[in-house]
Amino acid sequence: MGDTKVAKHCLALPDNEPPLTCIQGFQLLRQAVPDAPQAEACFHQALDMARQQEAKSWELRAVTSLARLWQQQGKYSEAHELLTPVYGWFSEGFDTADLIDARALLEALEKSRAGTSHAGTRLDV
Repeated sequence: MGDTKVAKHCLALPDNEPPLTCIQGFQLLRQAVPDAPQAEACFHQALDMARQQEAKSWELRAVTSLARLWQQQGKYSEAHELLTPVYGWFSEGFDTADLIDARALLEALEKSRAGTSHAGTRLDV
């Protein structure tokens, strides 16, 4: 389900390199044997291109894709730290699909981080 959201966001972009690289990353995750390291590299490349072009919406999509992959790998803190500043850059458009999706992912990451921060903690009574 999350991967489908990634694909929809990437496909909605104009025909240029950041979205194509994002789509390539998505396709690598959908293979019979997913190639997460190569998909991660694609998302990083899409992110770098978006930043070079100063394209904040593409940057948000690439960051959301990478953060979602990291979420699936249990890297909740890293994903949250990556997504938070990009999401925070926006001051309007919070009703758009990209920002709604990013906010939902941030909320899920916050819950996952809270759950893992208490794991292994002993409470003496």
